[in-house]
Amino acid sequence: MTTAPGRPWYSPSSLRNRLLMWLVVVHLLAAAGVAWFTYASYDRLIVTFKDDQMQMLADSYASNVAVPELRPADERSIFGRGAFVIQIWNGRGELLVSSWPALAVARQPAEGLSTVRMGSGDDGVWRIYSTAPVADADRFQVQVIQNGGFVRRLVAKRALSSTAPIALLLPLSLAVLWLVVWASSRKLRSVVLDVAAQDERSLSELSVSRVPDEIAPLVEAFNSLLGRLRQAFAAQRRFVQDAAHELRTPIAAIGLQLDNMRAEVPAESIAEHYTHLKGGVTRAQHLIEQLLRLSRQESSTEPEAPESLDVASVLRDSVAQLMVVADRRRIDIGFEGETSATVTAPPAELRSVFDNLIDNALRHSPEGGVVDVRLHEVEGRPVVDVLDNGPGIPPELIDRAFDRFFRVPGNPTEGSGLGLAIARMAALRNGLRIVLANRHDAQGRPAGLQARVHLRDHLRDHGVGRAA
Repeated sequence: MTTAPGRPWYSPSSLRNRLLMWLVVVHLLAAAGVAWFTYASYDRLIVTFKDDQMQMLADSYASNVAVPELRPADERSIFGRGAFVIQIWNGRGELLVSSWPALAVARQPAEGLSTVRMGSGDDGVWRIYSTAPVADADRFQVQVIQNGGFVRRLVAKRALSSTAPIALLLPLSLAVLWLVVWASSRKLRSVVLDVAAQDERSLSELSVSRVPDEIAPLVEAFNSLLGRLRQAFAAQRRFVQDAAHELRTPIAAIGLQLDNMRAEVPAESIAEHYTHLKGGVTRAQHLIEQLLRLSRQESSTEPEAPESLDVASVLRDSVAQLMVVADRRRIDIGFEGETSATVTAPPAELRSVFDNLIDNALRHSPEGGVVDVRLHEVEGRPVVDVLDNGPGIPPELIDRAFDRFFRVPGNPTEGSGLGLAIARMAALRNGLRIVLANRHDAQGRPAGLQARVHLRDHLRDHGVGRAA
Protein backbone atom coordinates (compact mmCIF):
# COMPACT_ATOMS: atom_id res chain seq x y z
CA MET A 1 0.00 0.00 0.00
CA THR A 2 1.53 3.31 -1.03
CA THR A 3 1.04 6.56 0.79
CA ALA A 4 1.81 10.19 0.08
CA PRO A 5 5.24 11.39 1.26
CA GLY A 6 5.19 12.47 4.88
CA ARG A 7 1.95 10.67 5.66
CA PRO A 8 1.74 7.56 7.88
CA TRP A 9 0.82 4.25 6.24
CA TYR A 10 -2.19 4.04 8.55
CA SER A 11 -4.51 6.90 9.40
CA PRO A 12 -7.32 6.32 11.94
CA SER A 13 -9.46 8.97 10.23
CA SER A 14 -9.28 7.19 6.85
CA LEU A 15 -12.59 5.57 5.93
CA ARG A 16 -10.78 3.01 3.78
CA ASN A 17 -8.39 2.05 6.58
CA ARG A 18 -11.16 1.82 9.16
CA LEU A 19 -13.37 -0.29 6.89
CA LEU A 20 -10.50 -2.59 5.98
CA MET A 21 -9.42 -2.91 9.61
CA TRP A 22 -12.90 -3.90 10.78
CA LEU A 23 -13.32 -6.37 7.91
CA VAL A 24 -10.00 -7.99 8.80
CA VAL A 25 -10.94 -8.14 12.49
CA VAL A 26 -14.33 -9.68 11.69
CA HIS A 27 -12.75 -12.29 9.40
CA LEU A 28 -10.08 -13.16 11.95
CA LEU A 29 -12.69 -13.50 14.72
CA ALA A 30 -14.86 -15.61 12.42
CA ALA A 31 -11.88 -17.84 11.57
CA ALA A 32 -11.01 -18.21 15.25
CA GLY A 33 -14.66 -19.04 16.05
CA VAL A 34 -14.83 -21.66 13.30
CA ALA A 35 -11.54 -23.21 14.49
CA TRP A 36 -12.79 -23.38 18.09
CA PHE A 37 -16.17 -24.84 17.06
CA THR A 38 -14.47 -27.43 14.83
CA TYR A 39 -12.10 -28.43 17.61
CA ALA A 40 -14.92 -28.70 20.15
CA SER A 41 -17.04 -30.75 17.75
CA TYR A 42 -14.24 -33.18 16.97
CA ASP A 43 -13.35 -33.41 20.64
CA ARG A 44 -16.88 -34.44 21.53
CA LEU A 45 -17.17 -36.78 18.56
CA ILE A 46 -13.83 -38.57 18.93
CA VAL A 47 -13.95 -38.85 22.73
CA THR A 48 -17.48 -40.31 22.55
CA PHE A 49 -16.41 -42.72 19.83
CA LYS A 50 -13.37 -43.89 21.81
CA ASP A 51 -15.41 -44.25 24.98
CA ASP A 52 -17.93 -46.41 23.14
CA GLN A 53 -15.10 -48.53 21.75
CA MET A 54 -13.64 -49.05 25.24
CA GLN A 55 -17.06 -49.98 26.62
CA MET A 56 -17.74 -52.52 23.86
CA LEU A 57 -14.27 -54.03 24.23
CA ALA A 58 -14.57 -54.26 28.02
CA ASP A 59 -18.00 -55.91 27.88
CA SER A 60 -16.68 -58.36 25.28
CA TYR A 61 -13.78 -59.49 27.49
CA ALA A 62 -15.96 -59.56 30.64
CA SER A 63 -18.27 -62.12 29.06
CA ASN A 64 -15.49 -64.71 28.71
CA VAL A 65 -15.58 -67.78 31.01
CA ALA A 66 -11.83 -68.26 30.90
CA VAL A 67 -9.01 -65.84 31.15
CA PRO A 68 -8.42 -64.65 27.59
CA GLU A 69 -4.98 -64.41 26.07
CA LEU A 70 -4.09 -60.74 25.48
CA ARG A 71 -1.88 -59.44 22.75
CA PRO A 72 1.00 -57.57 24.34
CA ALA A 73 1.17 -53.82 23.69
CA ASP A 74 4.24 -51.60 23.62
CA GLU A 75 4.83 -47.96 24.42
CA ARG A 76 4.98 -46.92 20.77
CA SER A 77 1.59 -48.40 19.88
CA ILE A 78 -0.01 -47.00 23.04
CA PHE A 79 1.24 -43.41 22.72
CA GLY A 80 1.60 -43.27 18.93
CA ARG A 81 -1.38 -45.24 17.64
CA GLY A 82 -3.71 -45.10 20.63
CA ALA A 83 -3.74 -48.83 21.34
CA PHE A 84 -5.92 -49.90 24.26
CA VAL A 85 -4.42 -51.33 27.44
CA ILE A 86 -6.59 -54.16 28.78
CA GLN A 87 -6.56 -55.30 32.41
CA ILE A 88 -8.55 -58.30 33.71
CA TRP A 89 -9.26 -58.61 37.43
CA ASN A 90 -10.93 -61.43 39.36
CA GLY A 91 -13.53 -61.08 42.07
CA ARG A 92 -10.89 -61.04 44.80
CA GLY A 93 -9.30 -57.91 43.31
CA GLU A 94 -6.31 -59.70 41.83
CA LEU A 95 -4.89 -58.58 38.48
CA LEU A 96 -4.93 -61.70 36.34
CA VAL A 97 -3.48 -60.33 33.09
CA SER A 98 -2.54 -56.99 31.47
CA SER A 99 -1.60 -56.21 27.89
CA TRP A 100 0.97 -53.69 29.19
CA PRO A 101 2.12 -54.57 32.72
CA ALA A 102 4.20 -51.37 32.91
CA LEU A 103 1.01 -49.36 33.42
CA ALA A 104 0.15 -49.69 37.09
CA VAL A 105 -3.44 -48.46 37.16
CA ALA A 106 -5.44 -49.58 40.20
CA ARG A 107 -8.78 -51.31 39.86
CA GLN A 108 -11.63 -48.85 39.70
CA PRO A 109 -14.28 -49.28 42.41
CA ALA A 110 -17.26 -48.49 40.16
CA GLU A 111 -18.49 -49.24 36.67
CA GLY A 112 -18.13 -46.58 33.97
CA LEU A 113 -15.71 -44.01 32.68
CA SER A 114 -13.08 -42.29 34.75
CA THR A 115 -9.89 -40.31 34.28
CA VAL A 116 -6.64 -40.91 36.15
CA ARG A 117 -3.51 -38.73 36.05
CA MET A 118 -0.29 -40.61 36.50
CA GLY A 119 2.21 -38.09 35.19
CA SER A 120 2.71 -34.59 33.80
CA GLY A 121 1.31 -33.32 30.53
CA ASP A 122 -1.37 -34.88 28.36
CA ASP A 123 0.53 -38.20 28.17
CA GLY A 124 0.18 -38.55 31.92
CA VAL A 125 -3.64 -38.62 31.66
CA TRP A 126 -5.43 -41.96 31.11
CA ARG A 127 -9.05 -42.61 30.18
CA ILE A 128 -10.46 -45.77 31.82
CA TYR A 129 -13.63 -47.74 31.25
CA SER A 130 -14.32 -50.39 33.89
CA THR A 131 -17.00 -53.03 34.04
CA ALA A 132 -18.87 -53.54 37.29
CA PRO A 133 -16.90 -55.12 40.16
CA VAL A 134 -17.71 -58.80 40.64
CA ALA A 135 -17.88 -60.89 43.81
CA ASP A 136 -17.70 -64.28 42.09
CA ALA A 137 -14.12 -65.50 41.66
CA ASP A 138 -15.02 -67.12 38.34
CA ARG A 139 -16.12 -63.87 36.77
CA PHE A 140 -13.99 -60.98 35.61
CA GLN A 141 -13.84 -57.22 35.96
CA VAL A 142 -12.28 -55.73 32.86
CA GLN A 143 -10.65 -52.30 32.52
CA VAL A 144 -9.89 -50.81 29.10
CA ILE A 145 -7.44 -47.90 29.25
CA GLN A 146 -6.38 -45.39 26.60
CA ASN A 147 -3.84 -42.58 26.77
CA GLY A 148 -5.48 -39.15 27.00
CA GLY A 149 -2.58 -37.41 25.18
CA PHE A 150 -3.19 -39.52 22.07
CA VAL A 151 -6.87 -38.53 22.09
CA ARG A 152 -5.95 -34.83 22.42
CA ARG A 153 -3.50 -35.07 19.52
CA LEU A 154 -6.01 -36.93 17.39
CA VAL A 155 -8.66 -34.26 18.04
CA ALA A 156 -6.21 -31.47 17.19
CA LYS A 157 -5.09 -33.23 14.02
CA ARG A 158 -8.63 -33.79 12.76
CA ALA A 159 -9.69 -30.24 13.63
CA LEU A 160 -6.60 -28.81 11.91
CA SER A 161 -7.22 -30.83 8.76
CA SER A 162 -10.79 -29.50 8.66
CA THR A 163 -9.85 -25.86 9.29
CA ALA A 164 -6.82 -25.85 6.94
CA PRO A 165 -8.97 -24.92 3.89
CA ILE A 166 -10.44 -22.05 5.88
CA ALA A 167 -6.95 -20.91 6.89
CA LEU A 168 -5.88 -21.03 3.24
CA LEU A 169 -8.96 -19.16 2.08
CA LEU A 170 -8.59 -16.45 4.73
CA PRO A 171 -5.63 -14.64 3.06
CA LEU A 172 -7.40 -14.92 -0.29
CA SER A 173 -10.58 -13.51 1.24
CA LEU A 174 -8.65 -10.64 2.85
CA ALA A 175 -6.90 -9.93 -0.45
CA VAL A 176 -10.26 -9.77 -2.25
CA LEU A 177 -11.59 -7.44 0.46
CA TRP A 178 -8.53 -5.22 0.11
CA LEU A 179 -8.97 -5.09 -3.68
CA VAL A 180 -12.66 -4.20 -3.34
CA VAL A 181 -11.94 -1.46 -0.80
CA TRP A 182 -9.00 -0.21 -2.87
CA ALA A 183 -11.10 -0.11 -6.05
CA SER A 184 -13.87 1.79 -4.25
CA SER A 185 -11.43 4.29 -2.76
CA ARG A 186 -9.76 4.66 -6.17
CA LYS A 187 -13.07 5.90 -7.55
CA LEU A 188 -13.16 8.44 -4.76
CA ARG A 189 -9.59 9.47 -5.55
CA SER A 190 -10.60 10.12 -9.14
CA VAL A 191 -13.30 12.46 -7.83
CA VAL A 192 -10.65 14.16 -5.66
CA LEU A 193 -8.47 14.69 -8.73
CA ASP A 194 -11.44 16.15 -10.61
CA VAL A 195 -12.06 18.56 -7.73
CA ALA A 196 -8.36 19.49 -7.58
CA ALA A 197 -8.40 20.26 -11.31
CA GLN A 198 -11.17 22.82 -10.87
CA ASP A 199 -10.44 26.52 -10.77
CA GLU A 200 -12.50 29.66 -10.74
CA ARG A 201 -12.67 29.65 -14.54
CA SER A 202 -13.85 26.06 -14.99
CA LEU A 203 -16.20 24.96 -12.24
CA SER A 204 -17.61 21.98 -14.11
CA GLU A 205 -19.86 19.39 -12.46
CA LEU A 206 -18.40 16.11 -11.24
CA SER A 207 -19.49 12.81 -12.74
CA VAL A 208 -21.78 10.81 -10.45
CA SER A 209 -21.52 7.59 -12.49
CA ARG A 210 -18.02 6.80 -11.19
CA VAL A 211 -18.76 6.97 -7.46
CA PRO A 212 -20.52 4.46 -5.18
CA ASP A 213 -24.22 5.00 -4.56
CA GLU A 214 -23.51 5.95 -0.94
CA ILE A 215 -21.24 8.83 -2.03
CA ALA A 216 -23.42 9.99 -4.94
CA PRO A 217 -25.63 12.31 -2.77
CA LEU A 218 -22.48 14.06 -1.49
CA VAL A 219 -21.19 14.57 -5.04
CA GLU A 220 -24.60 15.84 -6.18
CA ALA A 221 -24.68 18.30 -3.28
CA PHE A 222 -21.16 19.43 -4.22
CA ASN A 223 -22.27 19.91 -7.83
CA SER A 224 -25.12 22.07 -6.59
CA LEU A 225 -22.62 24.15 -4.62
CA LEU A 226 -20.42 24.48 -7.71
CA GLY A 227 -23.42 25.73 -9.66
CA ARG A 228 -24.06 28.44 -7.09
CA LEU A 229 -20.38 29.38 -7.11
CA ARG A 230 -20.40 29.67 -10.90
CA GLN A 231 -23.34 32.03 -10.70
CA ALA A 232 -21.65 34.09 -7.96
CA PHE A 233 -18.36 34.34 -9.89
CA ALA A 234 -20.19 35.20 -13.10
CA ALA A 235 -22.14 37.96 -11.33
CA GLN A 236 -18.92 39.31 -9.82
CA ARG A 237 -17.13 39.33 -13.18
CA ARG A 238 -20.09 40.97 -14.92
CA PHE A 239 -20.14 43.68 -12.25
CA VAL A 240 -16.40 44.38 -12.62
CA GLN A 241 -16.59 44.40 -16.42
CA ASP A 242 -19.69 46.58 -16.52
CA ALA A 243 -18.29 49.01 -13.97
CA ALA A 244 -14.93 49.22 -15.77
CA HIS A 245 -16.58 49.71 -19.15
CA GLU A 246 -18.94 52.35 -17.79
CA LEU A 247 -16.04 54.22 -16.16
CA ARG A 248 -13.69 53.89 -19.09
CA THR A 249 -15.45 56.32 -21.41
CA PRO A 250 -16.09 59.22 -18.94
CA ILE A 251 -12.57 58.93 -17.48
CA ALA A 252 -11.11 59.03 -20.99
CA ALA A 253 -13.29 62.06 -21.78
CA ILE A 254 -12.08 63.81 -18.63
CA GLY A 255 -8.50 63.11 -19.65
CA LEU A 256 -9.08 64.62 -23.09
CA GLN A 257 -10.74 67.68 -21.58
CA LEU A 258 -7.79 68.15 -19.24
CA ASP A 259 -5.41 67.95 -22.18
CA ASN A 260 -7.45 70.58 -24.00
CA MET A 261 -7.45 72.82 -20.90
CA ARG A 262 -3.68 72.58 -20.36
CA ALA A 263 -2.90 75.58 -22.58
CA GLU A 264 -5.44 77.75 -20.74
CA VAL A 265 -4.01 77.17 -17.24
CA PRO A 266 -2.36 80.52 -16.43
CA ALA A 267 -0.94 80.70 -12.96
CA GLU A 268 1.81 78.46 -11.59
CA SER A 269 -0.24 77.54 -8.48
CA ILE A 270 -3.18 76.51 -10.65
CA ALA A 271 -0.83 74.55 -12.90
CA GLU A 272 0.28 72.53 -9.88
CA HIS A 273 -3.34 71.66 -9.08
CA TYR A 274 -3.81 70.76 -12.71
CA THR A 275 -0.83 68.39 -12.55
CA HIS A 276 -2.26 66.62 -9.49
CA LEU A 277 -5.66 66.34 -11.17
CA LYS A 278 -4.08 64.97 -14.35
CA GLY A 279 -2.12 62.42 -12.30
CA GLY A 280 -5.31 61.25 -10.56
CA VAL A 281 -7.10 60.80 -13.87
CA THR A 282 -4.12 58.86 -15.23
CA ARG A 283 -4.14 56.56 -12.19
CA ALA A 284 -7.88 56.03 -12.62
CA GLN A 285 -7.36 55.12 -16.30
CA HIS A 286 -4.62 52.66 -15.34
CA LEU A 287 -6.83 51.11 -12.65
CA ILE A 288 -9.70 50.65 -15.11
CA GLU A 289 -7.39 48.99 -17.65
CA GLN A 290 -6.05 46.64 -14.96
CA LEU A 291 -9.58 45.78 -13.82
CA LEU A 292 -10.57 44.92 -17.40
CA ARG A 293 -7.44 42.78 -17.84
CA LEU A 294 -8.07 40.96 -14.56
CA SER A 295 -11.72 40.39 -15.46
CA ARG A 296 -10.78 38.98 -18.86
CA GLN A 297 -8.32 36.56 -17.27
CA GLU A 298 -10.89 35.32 -14.78
CA SER A 299 -13.75 35.00 -17.26
CA SER A 300 -11.81 33.28 -20.05
CA THR A 301 -13.41 29.83 -20.22
CA GLU A 302 -11.49 28.98 -23.41
CA PRO A 303 -7.92 30.13 -22.79
CA GLU A 304 -5.44 30.71 -25.58
CA ALA A 305 -3.67 27.57 -26.77
CA PRO A 306 -0.25 27.13 -25.13
CA GLU A 307 2.89 27.34 -27.26
CA SER A 308 6.54 26.57 -26.71
CA LEU A 309 7.98 30.05 -26.11
CA ASP A 310 11.53 31.26 -25.88
CA VAL A 311 11.69 33.15 -22.58
CA ALA A 312 14.52 35.43 -23.68
CA SER A 313 12.54 36.58 -26.72
CA VAL A 314 9.44 37.29 -24.62
CA LEU A 315 11.51 39.26 -22.09
CA ARG A 316 13.09 41.38 -24.86
CA ASP A 317 9.62 42.22 -26.22
CA SER A 318 8.39 43.18 -22.74
CA VAL A 319 11.42 45.40 -22.11
CA ALA A 320 11.03 47.04 -25.52
CA GLN A 321 7.33 47.71 -24.97
CA LEU A 322 7.94 49.32 -21.56
CA MET A 323 10.94 51.32 -22.74
CA VAL A 324 8.67 54.35 -23.19
CA VAL A 325 7.72 54.28 -19.50
CA ALA A 326 11.39 53.90 -18.53
CA ASP A 327 12.45 56.82 -20.74
CA ARG A 328 9.73 59.06 -19.33
CA ARG A 329 11.11 58.48 -15.82
CA ARG A 330 14.75 58.37 -16.94
CA ILE A 331 15.17 54.82 -15.66
CA ASP A 332 17.98 52.66 -17.04
CA ILE A 333 16.38 49.33 -17.93
CA GLY A 334 18.31 46.40 -19.37
CA PHE A 335 17.98 42.72 -20.13
CA GLU A 336 20.70 40.16 -19.51
CA GLY A 337 20.29 36.62 -20.82
CA GLU A 338 22.85 34.27 -19.28
CA THR A 339 21.06 31.15 -20.42
CA SER A 340 18.23 29.95 -22.67
CA ALA A 341 14.93 28.51 -21.52
CA THR A 342 11.59 27.60 -23.05
CA VAL A 343 8.18 27.64 -21.41
CA THR A 344 4.98 26.08 -22.71
CA ALA A 345 2.23 28.65 -22.10
CA PRO A 346 -0.19 30.93 -23.94
CA PRO A 347 1.86 33.87 -25.28
CA ALA A 348 -0.47 36.52 -23.86
CA GLU A 349 -0.35 35.02 -20.36
CA LEU A 350 3.45 34.74 -20.27
CA ARG A 351 3.69 38.33 -21.47
CA SER A 352 1.25 39.30 -18.75
CA VAL A 353 3.55 37.81 -16.10
CA PHE A 354 6.66 39.65 -17.27
CA ASP A 355 4.90 42.90 -18.30
CA ASN A 356 3.33 43.35 -14.87
CA LEU A 357 6.53 42.52 -12.98
CA ILE A 358 8.62 44.92 -15.09
CA ASP A 359 5.93 47.62 -14.94
CA ASN A 360 5.80 47.21 -11.15
CA ALA A 361 9.58 47.60 -10.96
CA LEU A 362 9.51 50.75 -13.12
CA ARG A 363 6.76 52.31 -10.99
CA HIS A 364 8.58 51.71 -7.71
CA SER A 365 12.07 52.71 -8.85
CA PRO A 366 12.97 56.37 -8.27
CA GLU A 367 13.47 58.67 -11.23
CA GLY A 368 16.93 58.06 -12.66
CA GLY A 369 16.98 54.56 -11.10
CA VAL A 370 17.90 51.18 -12.55
CA VAL A 371 15.78 48.12 -13.41
CA ASP A 372 17.53 44.93 -14.45
CA VAL A 373 15.86 41.89 -16.02
CA ARG A 374 17.99 38.72 -15.85
CA LEU A 375 17.47 35.24 -17.25
CA HIS A 376 19.94 32.91 -15.51
CA GLU A 377 20.29 29.68 -13.53
CA VAL A 378 19.94 29.15 -9.80
CA GLU A 379 20.91 25.69 -8.52
CA GLY A 380 20.76 24.35 -12.06
CA ARG A 381 17.25 25.66 -12.74
CA PRO A 382 16.28 28.62 -14.97
CA VAL A 383 14.83 31.69 -13.29
CA VAL A 384 13.92 35.24 -14.33
CA ASP A 385 14.84 38.05 -11.93
CA VAL A 386 13.32 41.52 -12.16
CA LEU A 387 15.44 43.84 -9.98
CA ASP A 388 14.70 47.44 -9.01
CA ASN A 389 16.32 49.92 -6.62
CA GLY A 390 13.09 51.16 -5.08
CA PRO A 391 12.10 51.17 -1.39
CA GLY A 392 11.24 47.46 -1.31
CA ILE A 393 8.46 45.99 0.84
CA PRO A 394 8.46 45.71 4.65
CA PRO A 395 9.13 42.03 5.55
CA GLU A 396 5.89 41.75 7.51
CA LEU A 397 3.89 42.87 4.44
CA ILE A 398 5.66 40.92 1.71
CA ASP A 399 3.16 38.03 1.92
CA ARG A 400 0.33 40.47 1.18
CA ALA A 401 1.99 41.99 -1.89
CA PHE A 402 0.01 39.70 -4.21
CA ASP A 403 -3.36 40.69 -2.71
CA ARG A 404 -5.62 42.66 -4.99
CA PHE A 405 -5.58 46.42 -4.44
CA PHE A 406 -2.88 46.09 -1.79
CA ARG A 407 -0.41 48.95 -1.62
CA VAL A 408 2.32 49.46 0.95
CA PRO A 409 1.13 52.14 3.41
CA GLY A 410 2.99 55.43 2.98
CA ASN A 411 4.29 54.53 -0.50
CA PRO A 412 3.58 57.50 -2.80
CA THR A 413 4.17 55.47 -5.97
CA GLU A 414 1.39 55.54 -8.52
CA GLY A 415 -0.33 52.20 -9.06
CA SER A 416 -3.56 50.26 -8.73
CA GLY A 417 -2.37 47.37 -6.55
CA LEU A 418 -3.43 44.84 -9.21
CA GLY A 419 -0.25 44.26 -11.22
CA LEU A 420 1.29 41.62 -8.95
CA ALA A 421 -2.08 39.90 -8.47
CA ILE A 422 -2.52 39.61 -12.26
CA ALA A 423 1.06 38.35 -12.70
CA ARG A 424 0.69 35.72 -9.99
CA MET A 425 -2.64 34.47 -11.35
CA ALA A 426 -1.20 34.01 -14.84
CA ALA A 427 1.95 32.37 -13.42
CA LEU A 428 0.06 29.81 -11.34
CA ARG A 429 -2.09 28.80 -14.29
CA ASN A 430 1.05 27.94 -16.28
CA GLY A 431 3.13 26.18 -13.63
CA LEU A 432 5.34 29.15 -12.76
CA ARG A 433 6.11 30.52 -9.31
CA ILE A 434 6.84 34.13 -8.32
CA VAL A 435 8.85 34.88 -5.17
CA LEU A 436 9.45 38.40 -3.84
CA ALA A 437 12.50 39.27 -1.73
CA ASN A 438 14.05 42.52 -0.55
CA ARG A 439 17.57 43.35 -1.74
CA HIS A 440 20.38 44.76 0.39
CA ASP A 441 23.72 46.34 -0.44
CA ALA A 442 27.10 45.38 0.98
CA GLN A 443 26.41 47.40 4.14
CA GLY A 444 23.06 45.65 4.69
CA ARG A 445 20.98 48.68 3.72
CA PRO A 446 17.78 48.25 1.63
CA ALA A 447 18.59 48.27 -2.08
CA GLY A 448 15.28 47.49 -3.75
CA LEU A 449 13.10 44.50 -4.54
CA GLN A 450 13.76 41.25 -6.40
CA ALA A 451 10.85 39.48 -8.14
CA ARG A 452 12.01 35.98 -9.13
CA VAL A 453 10.02 33.80 -11.54
CA HIS A 454 10.86 30.09 -11.24
CA LEU A 455 10.54 28.38 -14.61
CA ARG A 456 9.78 24.66 -14.86
CA ASP A 457 10.75 23.77 -18.43
CA HIS A 458 13.95 22.31 -19.87
CA LEU A 459 17.04 24.44 -20.15
CA ARG A 460 19.89 24.65 -22.65
CA ASP A 461 22.85 26.89 -21.97
CA HIS A 462 23.78 29.24 -24.86
CA GLY A 463 26.20 31.71 -23.32
CA VAL A 464 25.68 35.31 -22.23
CA GLY A 465 24.05 38.20 -24.00
CA ARG A 466 22.99 41.75 -23.08
CA ALA A 467 20.28 43.87 -24.67
CA ALA A 468 19.15 47.26 -23.60
